Amino acid sequence: MRKFEGYMHGINLGGWFSQCDHSIKRYDYFVRKDDFRRIASWGFDHVRIPVDYELILNEDRSFREDGFFRLDECIRNCADNSLNMILDLHKTPGFSFDDGENEDGFFVNEDCQKIFYDIWKEFAKRYGRYGHIAFELLNEVSDPSYCRKWNQIIARTIEVIREYAPDTKILVGGYHNNSITAIKDLDPPHDQNVVYNFHCYSPLVFTHQGAYWIANMDTSFRTKLEHTYKEYIELTKKQVGPQFDDHFSEEDRIFDASYFEDLFAEAIRIAEERDAPLYCGEYGTIDLADTVETLKWYSCIHEVFEKHRIGRALWSYKEMDFGLVDAHYDPIRKELLEMK
Repeated sequence: MRKFEGYMHGINLGGWFSQCDHSIKRYDYFVRKDDFRRIASWGFDHVRIPVDYELILNEDRSFREDGFFRLDECIRNCADNSLNMILDLHKTPGFSFDDGENEDGFFVNEDCQKIFYDIWKEFAKRYGRYGHIAFELLNEVSDPSYCRKWNQIIARTIEVIREYAPDTKILVGGYHNNSITAIKDLDPPHDQNVVYNFHCYSPLVFTHQGAYWIANMDTSFRTKLEHTYKEYIELTKKQVGPQFDDHFSEEDRIFDASYFEDLFAEAIRIAEERDAPLYCGEYGTIDLADTVETLKWYSCIHEVFEKHRIGRALWSYKEMDFGLVDAHYDPIRKELLEMK
């Protein structure tokens, strides 16, 4: 499978320009120049920068130059530290992966779609000349019923971008929050610079154990990694919900790296057939999980990433319940960075 060159080992700067209070203090202090130096010193080759529309749009939907100034500074910090960068539009008017944002209507509202195209036109005009930047069109489309419409929006957005950025890498992901199983329903790549993007937090009942934002989850729930598949089905039903499918079969088979091998197999085949790189834009384990068990999970998924040359970006650098620099990861950070 074709590699996503320059984007094999990355980390997300979540919570900086996205999923935040959008205050000047947050923008100025959450991530600083020294953080880029540290990330580069750890051997990462890129960062993924989630951006909510509030950073670059005023209430009247005109562009905010102060927001673009902050992105310009981020781009300089990446260049100064030989880091590539993925500019990820994490939220657009009319859509957010988080229901709590109260954004809806994007897929049926042409005004929202026009704003989306205008955002990407502006990004392309400003940043399409930089060789170390890739564009990620939208974070975690959720509803599979909008798959056909999303493919149409992808095609139109790529046309808009290509007028100003003919060679920029463009990442596209599918429904169910960039599920690996949605890759099959994306249209074939529009050109050689399109990358298939997915996120992986499987098994969710392990990576999100105790997560307060999952409705069914008991916040005191903790678990090990090495359950049988049958046990994972029952744990998932109880802690995540009976409708959630993490693609376990009714077997006594014990969880190991072969789970990811099976989970990724169809997407790998499709990516190979369509000659598109495959990239995992988010993966990680909540900071409530036991650190020894956490290392086991990372070992399993990294084994499959490496085998199939899948680029990836760890979620996340700081805080956000997954922060690599936070105290929870002190006992395993060195080992985790060695296997990244």
